[in-house]
Amino acid sequence: MLKKGWVVILSLLMVFAVACSNKEDASPSASSSAPASSEPPASSAAASPEASPSASEKPLPKVAFVYIGVPGDGGWTYQHDIGRIEMEKEFGIKSTVVENVPEGPDAERVFEDLAKDNDIIIGTSFGYMDSMVAVAERHPDKIFLHNTGYKTAKNLGTYMGREYQSGYLVGMVAGKMTKNNKIGYVAAFPIPEVVYTINAFTLGAQSVNPDIEVSVVWSNTWFDPTVERQAAVSLLDKGVDVLAAYQDSPASIQAAAEKNVWGIGNDSDMSRFAPETYLTNPVWDWGPYYIDTVKKYMDGTWKSEAYWGHMSTGITDIAPFGKNVPQDVKDLVEAKKKEIIDGTFEVFTGPITDASGKVHGEAGKPLSDEEVLSTNWFVKGVSGTIPQ
Repeated sequence: MLKKGWVVILSLLMVFAVACSNKEDASPSASSSAPASSEPPASSAAASPEASPSASEKPLPKVAFVYIGVPGDGGWTYQHDIGRIEMEKEFGIKSTVVENVPEGPDAERVFEDLAKDNDIIIGTSFGYMDSMVAVAERHPDKIFLHNTGYKTAKNLGTYMGREYQSGYLVGMVAGKMTKNNKIGYVAAFPIPEVVYTINAFTLGAQSVNPDIEVSVVWSNTWFDPTVERQAAVSLLDKGVDVLAAYQDSPASIQAAAEKNVWGIGNDSDMSRFAPETYLTNPVWDWGPYYIDTVKKYMDGTWKSEAYWGHMSTGITDIAPFGKNVPQDVKDLVEAKKKEIIDGTFEVFTGPITDASGKVHGEAGKPLSDEEVLSTNWFVKGVSGTIPQ
């Protein structure tokens, strides 16, 4: 199951970077090179008051969600479900949810059925992309939102957040908490989204501890507790004293807790799974984006876009610190978080040296969105390979 960003060749990734600039064209190969939108969701309608008729012009929409897993995963789908519930409470509506939908032909049938009776259809897995494109073309009067994809159309938009900003902050915590400078990272799939988040995590750790080494092991899973635990144990056996993970299950931090090793989860606050050894992790808040989408539908201002939200919008953040994280570490991270939100600090600012010694970016200049989105290299300090 390829929940997020499964792009197997660099050329497709560059198509995604181009598509991020294309707000209304159905073709992902348009020539515009502007970056994806990262403005706060609620601000776009306010920026065009002349295009904001009364919300009473349209009734409340029928909204449907398609999940790759179940909210009980405690991670990715769980956070989307929280956002869905926030949207329901905001408008007093009841949305439709279809869980455990595999990618492929089955997904297209599900989206087709939902398009018959719903106004807004949301898919939360990258592998739904082609199915959603096909169904959206057959239903031009309906709105489709695809999480993490790169293909857009006039009635199909994509959305994601800049999780690497949260990853950097979490890396700072890891860098401060390690005693032997050995940090482990259980990675999901070798795709840019995961790779650039690992890089950001490592850069964050290096900013407070230049001697750290981050060892990466691939699980090739999004939610498989057995496999993820095995990957975690392989790193713990190497002596890492901080363990991070990029999956939906808490298996890695639970394995770490059994060894009394600091643990870092993913997607949702996982402190309850290892309360004594938990540090923090990146989290998502999809609710404001879903609420904003419904508002724009109702006032007639919704337009397709490739949305890549900044931390300042709240779409990505870090979970509350674990109870054993020292106050000075908390203060340090909160200060850097403020700089990210204020826009005074960019995570990927050149020069950045990769593991092979190649330098990326110009001194003092941030990498472009296209460069970040097509990342296929590890920064210096990461031990591990990226399968091609």
